Amino acid sequence: MEQNITILGIESSCDDTAAAVLQHQDGKGEILSSVVSGQEDLHAAFGGVVPEIAARAHAERLDLCVEMAISEANVSLSDIDAIAVTAGPGLIGGVISGVMCAKGLAAGLNKPLIGVNHLAGHALTPRMTDGVAYPYLMLLVSGGHCQFLAVHSAEKFTRLGGTIDDAPGEAFDKTAKLLALGYPGGPLVEKAAAVGDPARFKFPRPLLDRAGCDMSFSGLKTALRRARDQIVSEKGGISEQDRSDLCASFQMAAADTLAEKTRRACLAFLELCGTKTPVIAVAGGVAANGVIRGKLEQAAHNAGFKFLAPPMKYCTDNAAMIAWAGLEQFNAGRIDDMTLSARPRWPLDKAAAPMLGSGKKGAKA
Repeated sequence: MEQNITILGIESSCDDTAAAVLQHQDGKGEILSSVVSGQEDLHAAFGGVVPEIAARAHAERLDLCVEMAISEANVSLSDIDAIAVTAGPGLIGGVISGVMCAKGLAAGLNKPLIGVNHLAGHALTPRMTDGVAYPYLMLLVSGGHCQFLAVHSAEKFTRLGGTIDDAPGEAFDKTAKLLALGYPGGPLVEKAAAVGDPARFKFPRPLLDRAGCDMSFSGLKTALRRARDQIVSEKGGISEQDRSDLCASFQMAAADTLAEKTRRACLAFLELCGTKTPVIAVAGGVAANGVIRGKLEQAAHNAGFKFLAPPMKYCTDNAAMIAWAGLEQFNAGRIDDMTLSARPRWPLDKAAAPMLGSGKKGAKA
C-alpha cells in the first residue's frame, strides 16, 4: 500500500446506517470519522429486523450519515479520492440504498467507485486496527453470519467451516424472543445469564460429534424452547430465575460449541497455511459476549495462536471497515463502474460448496 488516499465508506447491509472517512498516508491508515446510526428502536416491537423498515430508514439516513462523517473528518467532498460501499451480502433493500447513494456521489464527484463484500470488510478489520499480516484466521460470529476464514489477501479467502443453519447472534435473538426478554437479544440474554445456573439444563453441543469446523445453532434454540415449554407445563408459568437459568445454559452451550470448533479451525489453518506466528481474530456482535470471548481466547491460547479482538465499535457493522476493504481493493487495482449491482448473496470463498443451499441468485453462503 503506497498510495496516499482518502476514502469514504458507506455501509447499509442490515439495520445500521453508517458512513466513515479513512485516510491512508505514508503507509499508515487513520480513521478520520466513523458514524453509525442504529435502528433498534424501529425494530424492537417486532423482536427482530424488519427488512422493509430497515430499507426505508437507510434511504432516509444515508445522506445525513455521509454529511456527518465528512464534517467530523474535517474534510470536504472534494478531498475524497474514492467511494467504497457495501454491495452485498445483506438485506437487499438496504444494500440497494447504499449502492445507489454511492453511485450518485461517485458520478457527481467523478470519483472511483468500489463495491465491497460486507464479509470482507469484517475479515479485513484486523489489518485496519492492528496491522495484522497475511495470512491469518478469522472467526466472523454475528447475527447474520458465522464462518471460519483463512484470510490470504484482500480478495482470497478459504472457508474452513461455518454454520449450516442459524448464526449464533440469530439464535441469541430468537432465544430472547422465546423468553420475552426484548430486542436486541444478545446483551439481554447475557445479562440474564449472569445470575443464572449454566448447569441446570443439559442443552446439546451441536455437531461436536461430527468432524470438521461446521456449526449448527438451530437445534440448540429448539432445545431451549422445549425446556421452556416443559417449565410452563409443570409450573403454569416461568419465573425470572427460570429465565436466567435457561439463558445461562444456552449461553454456555453456544460458548462450548464455538470454543471446540475454534480449536479445530486453528488446527485446520495450521495445516493449510503453516505460519509460525499464527493469529486468530474475531469480529461480529457475538464477540462482545464475555463468556464466549473468554472461551474463544482460551481455545486460541491452547492452540498456540495469538488471539485478537478489534475494538467493539469495529467488530459490529460500521463503514470504516468498508473504507479499509475498499482501500485494499483500490491499491490492488480493482475498481467498479456504474454497473455495480447490489447482491443479497455473495460468498467470500467462491470455490467452497454452498453451506445453506443455492438458488437463482447463487450460493447463499
